[in-house]
Amino acid sequence: MNIKIEGPLLDQSSTCVPILRLLPEWFGIEAVILDYERDIGHLPTFLAKEAGSLLGFLSLKQHYPFSAEIYVMAVRPEAHHGGIGRALVAAAETHARGLGVEYMQVKTLGPSRPDDGFARTRAFYEAVGYRPLEEFKQIWDKNNPCLVLVKRL
Repeated sequence: MNIKIEGPLLDQSSTCVPILRLLPEWFGIEAVILDYERDIGHLPTFLAKEAGSLLGFLSLKQHYPFSAEIYVMAVRPEAHHGGIGRALVAAAETHARGLGVEYMQVKTLGPSRPDDGFARTRAFYEAVGYRPLEEFKQIWDKNNPCLVLVKRL
């Protein structure tokens, strides 16, 4: 694959939301998709493309001068395991370092609610250097425990 990363770009909601809709096992709640659609529009977003075709994206949210979050990332199902997620994370981390960010975080479904898809998500983030910090039941709700993973840049 010859992946090209573009970004950071703003106003990418209409480009990115269709990929979320291809991944109902991770993004199957309509209200959540609409929240992402609203937020992606004003967040710096990185696009992974091959031959002009969008394969995935990552939106970054900076909370404080020294901390940022991988707010949402999605890769087309047929492009999973092709290095796209790694390339997107690397681009976002490079950008964040340039802004003076020292710590990155990502939130995902915690392991106390077994789910094969989210187990793969957690394994991916751990493979790129993120470490579990804590699982919270009050961030989303008690049925959707939120695992916060962190990485020092």
